[in-house]
Amino acid sequence: MNFFRGVMGGQQAGAQPSGVETIQKLCDRVASSTLLEDRRDAVRALKSLSKKYRVEVGTQAMDHLIRILQTDSSDSEILGYALDTLYNIICSDEEEEQDAAPVKSKNVAAPEDAQRRQEDDIGAQFSERFIQEPENVTLLLTMLEEFDFHVRWPGVKLLTALLKCQCAQVQGIILVSPMGVSRLMDLLADSREVIRNDGLLLLQQLTKGNAAIQKIVAFENAFERLLDIITEEGTSDGGIVVEDCLLLLLNLLKNNSSNQNFFKEGSYIQRMKPWFEVGDDNSGWSAQKVTNLHLMLQLVRVMVSPVNSPGATASCQKAMFQCGLLQQLCTILMATGVPADILTETINTVSEVIRGSQVNQDYFASVNAPSNPPRPAIVVLLMSMVNERQPFVLRCAVLYCFQCFLYKNQKGQGEIVATLLPSTIDANSISAGQLLCGGLFSADSLSNWCAAVALGHALQDNLTQKEQLLRVQLATSLGKPPVSLLQQCTNILSQGSKVQTRVGLLMLLCTWMSNCPIAVTHFLHNQDNVPFLTAQISENLGEDERLVQGLCALLLGICIYYNDNSLENYTKEKLKQLIEKRIGKENFVEKLGFITKHELYSRAAQKPQPAFSTPEHMLFDHEFTKLVKELEGVITKAVHKSSEEEKKEEEVKKTLEQHDSIVTQYKELIREQDAQINELKEQMCTLTSQKEQMQNTITQQLSQIQQHKDQYNILKLKLGKDSGQSDCGQVNGLQLEELTLLREELEELRKQHTLLNTQLAEKDTLIASLKAEGVQSSDGLTAAAENIELLKELESLRGQVQTQAAEISQLQRERQEVQTRTEALAAVGGEAADLAKVTELENRLSAQTAETNRLQEEVRSLTESRAAMEKELAAATSTATILQTEKSKLQQEVAESKKEQDDLLMLLADQDQKILSLKQRLKDLGETIEDEDDLDARDQFDDDDDEEEEDDE
Repeated sequence: MNFFRGVMGGQQAGAQPSGVETIQKLCDRVASSTLLEDRRDAVRALKSLSKKYRVEVGTQAMDHLIRILQTDSSDSEILGYALDTLYNIICSDEEEEQDAAPVKSKNVAAPEDAQRRQEDDIGAQFSERFIQEPENVTLLLTMLEEFDFHVRWPGVKLLTALLKCQCAQVQGIILVSPMGVSRLMDLLADSREVIRNDGLLLLQQLTKGNAAIQKIVAFENAFERLLDIITEEGTSDGGIVVEDCLLLLLNLLKNNSSNQNFFKEGSYIQRMKPWFEVGDDNSGWSAQKVTNLHLMLQLVRVMVSPVNSPGATASCQKAMFQCGLLQQLCTILMATGVPADILTETINTVSEVIRGSQVNQDYFASVNAPSNPPRPAIVVLLMSMVNERQPFVLRCAVLYCFQCFLYKNQKGQGEIVATLLPSTIDANSISAGQLLCGGLFSADSLSNWCAAVALGHALQDNLTQKEQLLRVQLATSLGKPPVSLLQQCTNILSQGSKVQTRVGLLMLLCTWMSNCPIAVTHFLHNQDNVPFLTAQISENLGEDERLVQGLCALLLGICIYYNDNSLENYTKEKLKQLIEKRIGKENFVEKLGFITKHELYSRAAQKPQPAFSTPEHMLFDHEFTKLVKELEGVITKAVHKSSEEEKKEEEVKKTLEQHDSIVTQYKELIREQDAQINELKEQMCTLTSQKEQMQNTITQQLSQIQQHKDQYNILKLKLGKDSGQSDCGQVNGLQLEELTLLREELEELRKQHTLLNTQLAEKDTLIASLKAEGVQSSDGLTAAAENIELLKELESLRGQVQTQAAEISQLQRERQEVQTRTEALAAVGGEAADLAKVTELENRLSAQTAETNRLQEEVRSLTESRAAMEKELAAATSTATILQTEKSKLQQEVAESKKEQDDLLMLLADQDQKILSLKQRLKDLGETIEDEDDLDARDQFDDDDDEEEEDDE
């Protein structure tokens, strides 16, 4: 009956099993069932109970579910149920919590935040239990390789939940797991958008705060995949997927210099430009589009953040300008209809893109707003900064942009200050200087502070502009003479305006007068300034006035430290005496310390961008905190020093300055010497190469001369064999024209010999000039070596000349032999000739003999001159300690020597060519070849015979 009652609903409610008992039975069923279907049904039932009975299922069933993952990996359905159950245990479902909220009693003591924290603690406990065995996380990574949707998707969600609860521990396990990160990167390539999108969320959690994993993900081609997804989804017009991709990119790039460099080197900056191509119609800006564009601007700022290394920031700034990204951002900056938060973030982004980059700053200075008439973008932004009706964050962004424009930009600083000078003021247009002066003296204290800080940045580390700003004159009212800008600032200080205004003006004056003795003199020249400062410092004021007292003490300290003692009443010593009498040194130092002890000082010193929650907190500027840190110590020392110590310090400074000047002179001298040495080395290399080329040319010429000698000897041997048998026949058979040509050839050889003698004399002159210049030279070893090399080359040329002289002597000897043969022939034919003919022939022979003797004398004189030159060379080498010729002269002389060698080679080639042509013509006539002297003698004998025949007739 009980069974039927249970089925029909008649059983009492108290007899039904509780949820804990049901879960216990299901766990037993999972553990003991042998059939896969039974285990699958039990796990399905646990999944349905896991949302309502989260703690009970997690406590009793987690180990059984993990065992299912290990043993039943072949069944995708039971794996999916087990993964879903584990996900419900670790991560509570917020939607069901919201649905169940109205059922709860209104008298629940714990608020929603406390309940949410409690649920998070439960999830963290279960997560810690799950990852106690690292193999469980490794097993889960293996599950992600399964393509089945019912396994892969729950696996992605479970691993994401584990990372949310126990991020560092899970990251460590995945990092040491083989191919762990690569398996997760494969999720981005999944064709199912649900898995891909949840994979993005998983990678966001995975890459939080772990630089090693960030690098691995980046080198797994994450940038390429994410940028492709952003493009496919419509860039800024895309949905939540684009936002997830941008958040992941921010995780990978923020504070990770390696990934930033990889992003830049991969040319991914260029792919960011289309993101900011906003259309003309800016009326419809959805919330998602604003979020996407905001994240895109943050991504640009991450690449050029001031906290990055200067080199990396500069290279990214250069790439952004070259690809047109900066130009696109400036277009958004000047566009209409852009939401205020996007405009503010765009201004901040442009600020960091141009900060410290001269090229980008120059471009920004040239940008004009689309107004009529066109105005520079800087002027339009400054108009917003000094306008109290503009949003506070926007005014802060404009101030940051102006600061970044002037950062390390002396050119821009000069342009801003020039708009304040009397000679450049244009009454028909509004300039940046006019806007700054207007903001400096307006009724709005925030405008006063912003204008003072902006003007201070125009003077930062620029002594020239500090002196130029002293020329600025202001017309306070009609009928009164103009006053200087410096005096007007002190006048406003003395009127007791708001604290924010006075702080801004004091920061401006401190920046202006630091490291500028002329400005200090102008300030001290007004007799009211020093008493006002001492009165402010010596008074006991409230907490709000302490910062003003500290800044007044800093300004007075600057007047002491940078005082050039040009004013007799306010020298360093007198100002220190005044401090000791009116304030007291210890009290002065204490008031000076009020600046750094202020709570807002450390916040402003952290980063360059002004980040203030309310306008009242805008008291310190980042660059001014650097100045305070630099001057606080030196001012304290300067106040405590006596006059004798200052004199000693001045003497030491003068000595150091003299030493520095001497060191600078030596450095310049060393640089000049290094430049000269490098120039001499280059010239030496050039001369060495030229020398090698000349040596190669000489070697070729010597080989050619040797070939000519060999050919000449062979021809001479042939002529010697045939001369004894056919002298008479040859003399009688030669034609008159051929013999005339041979005489001309001999005459040319004599002329060439004369030319060689002339060249030899020129070489002697060159050697003499080299010796004369060698006495005045400064570098002996190098120049002597070069001169010796040159003399060796000249000696080789002289050897060639002597070779030519030897050949001429050989020709002369052969000529004498021809004369002897001619005399013998004359004796044979003397019976038929008369005595007059013989006498004439003897006279010709005697003339030839005289010519031969003259040539011998010339050869002898050449030999003697060679010996003399060798002695002179030896004397010059031993006595000359410094031999250096000017490099231009050496090059000219080497060129001339090379030219002379070429001329000699041409002469030898012409001689050989002519000799060969004559020999060929003789062969064509059927005659045996003889040397030139024999032919000349026989020609003379033939002429005598012709004259005798004419006389007989």
